[in-house]
Amino acid sequence: MTDSAQAFLAARDLLLLHRRDIAAARAAFRWPVLDRFNWALDYFDRMAVGNDVPALRFIGPGGLDTSIGFAALSARSNQVANHLRALGVRRGDRILLLLGNVQPLWEAMLAAMKLGAVVIPATTMLTEDDLRDRFQRGRVRHVIAAGELAPKFAAIKGSYSRIAVGGAAGWQRFEDAYTGDTTFVPDGDTLAADPLLLYFTSGTTSKPKLVLHSHQSYPVGHLTTMFWIGLRPGDVHLNISSPGWAKHAWSSFFAPWNAGATILILNQPRFDAPHLLTVLDQARVTTFCAPPTVWRMLVQADLSAHPVHLTEAVAAGEPLNPEVIDRVQTAWGVAIRDGYGQTETTLQIANTPGQVVAPGSMGRPLPGYDVRLVDPDGMEAEEGEIALVLDPPPLGLMQGYLQEDGTLRPPEGGLYRTGDVAMRNADGTLTYVGRADDVFKSSGYRISPFELESVLIEHPAVAEAAVVPSPDPTRTALPKAFVLLAEGFAPDAATARSIFEHLRARLAPYKRIKRLEFADLPKTISGKIRRVELRRLEAERRASETTRTTEFSEEVRRMKPRLVDGATWPIEFLEE
Repeated sequence: MTDSAQAFLAARDLLLLHRRDIAAARAAFRWPVLDRFNWALDYFDRMAVGNDVPALRFIGPGGLDTSIGFAALSARSNQVANHLRALGVRRGDRILLLLGNVQPLWEAMLAAMKLGAVVIPATTMLTEDDLRDRFQRGRVRHVIAAGELAPKFAAIKGSYSRIAVGGAAGWQRFEDAYTGDTTFVPDGDTLAADPLLLYFTSGTTSKPKLVLHSHQSYPVGHLTTMFWIGLRPGDVHLNISSPGWAKHAWSSFFAPWNAGATILILNQPRFDAPHLLTVLDQARVTTFCAPPTVWRMLVQADLSAHPVHLTEAVAAGEPLNPEVIDRVQTAWGVAIRDGYGQTETTLQIANTPGQVVAPGSMGRPLPGYDVRLVDPDGMEAEEGEIALVLDPPPLGLMQGYLQEDGTLRPPEGGLYRTGDVAMRNADGTLTYVGRADDVFKSSGYRISPFELESVLIEHPAVAEAAVVPSPDPTRTALPKAFVLLAEGFAPDAATARSIFEHLRARLAPYKRIKRLEFADLPKTISGKIRRVELRRLEAERRASETTRTTEFSEEVRRMKPRLVDGATWPIEFLEE
C-alpha cells in the first residue's frame, strides 16, 4: 500500500473513531497529505479484494432487486477501463456521462478514474442547447450515454467517441466490455492533484459555472460527508438523488464507499412515497439522505405505521423546516440532521451524529474546514457571508473554475467566499440566512427569503414558495411570495386569506409578506428555483403597474383596476 493510501485510511479511521464527537474529531483531524493517489486503484480495489459484501443494490419496477459485490464490481470496472482504453480514451480526456441510476454508471465512473480520464457528469434531462454548451466549454472527447438518449446527440457534430449502454445505431456497445480481461494495468501514476470531475453548476443566477475537482478533492474530501451522514462499515445507505449533479457523487458514490457501506438505489418511474417507506423497512436501510421536498412528501403519511431501521437521517440541498423534523423525530425517534456544502466543496457545515439538533440550525464547521462569517470588507461578523480560510485550503475545495478559454481560475485572496449568508448562534452553531443575492432590505430591515419561505410551506396549501423583493416607493421593497399550490387548493381570495392569516400568526410585522401571487415557479434543470427571474419579473410588473388575477395584497382592501395581460380586470385585495 502506498504512503498516500495509508494516509487516507488513517484520516478515515480517525473520523470513524470520533463519529459521535465533533469536538474531538475537529481537534484531531488533519487532511491527509497526498502525492500519488488514485482512489479507485489505491483504495477501492484494495478494499474490494475478497469482499463479497454488496457494493450496490438496485430496487426498481417489476420486482427488480439485484446487487453486485465489491470484488465483482472491481473486476467489472477493470473490464470497462480496458474497453474504454481500446476505444481511444486516454489520460486527461473528457468523458460526458449521461446515464440514469443504472449499474454501468458506477462501472464507468470507476473505470474513468482508473484511466485518469476526466468525467463530466450530466443529467438525462439536458436539452440540445445544454449538451452543445457542455461540448463547447467542456471540450468533450467521448460520450457514454443510455442507448435511448442517442438521438439527443444527432445535432451535436464533431469528432467524439459514442458509447451506448444498451446499444444504439452507429454507437459502440458499452456491454462489449464484459467479455474482456478482468485485470487492469494503469498507464502510469495518478497525481492526487490531477483533474477527475468537471461539474456544470445549476445556474440559479447566471450561466452555469464549470467546477473542476481533482483525485483528492472529491474522493478524499468526502470524508467530511461520510462523517456528517454517520456512515459505518456494514451500513445500507439510500440517497435520493439524480445522476449528473454533485450530490449524487457525494452520497451515492464516495461517502458510502469511503466507509465500506452498501449503496442502495431505488428507481421509481414516478416518486411514490408509500413505496419508499416500504423499501426503507424491507431493505433494512440504516442511513438515509433525501432533499427537503422528499421529506415533506413522506410526512404526509402516517410514519408511525411504517417501521424503519434507521440509525441516521439527513437532508441537504436547502434547509428543512422544523415541523418536518419534529414529525419524523416523534414517529421514528431519529433526528433529521441538516448539512451545508456546494458543488465547489464537500460538506462544510453540519449537524453531526451525537449533537443536539437546534431547530433551524445547520450545525457546526466540519473537521478540516476553517469557516468564517465575513462582511463585504472581509471582516468577521456575527452575520455574514460563509467563507473558507485558504491557509491552507481545505482538501475538499475545488481546484477552481474553468474559464471560457480553458484556463483555470483557482480560489485566491485568503478566503473562498461561498455566496451564502449565515448567522452565528449563541451556542456556536450557524443558521442559514440565504443566498447573498437573495437577501434584501424592507423599511431598513434585513429580510431572509428562506426564513419566510420556511413559514409559508408549513401551510397545507403551499407546495413550494419563493420570496423576492417587490419594489415599493415608500419602503424600498416589500416581501412578495410566489406560491405553487398543493393539489386540491384553488388560487383564489379564500386561499390567499388563509395563508396571510397563517403568516400573521408566525411572523413579526416587519417580516410579513405583503404581496402574494399563485404561479408556477421557474427552475433550473436541477430543480432549483430561479429567484433572479422572479425578481426581474416583479420589478417589470411594478414599473408598468401591471398585476394579475391570481395576485393578492395583505395591506390594501381595494385598489383601482389595472391593466393585466392587455385587459382591465377588477383585482381583489384583502384587508389588513
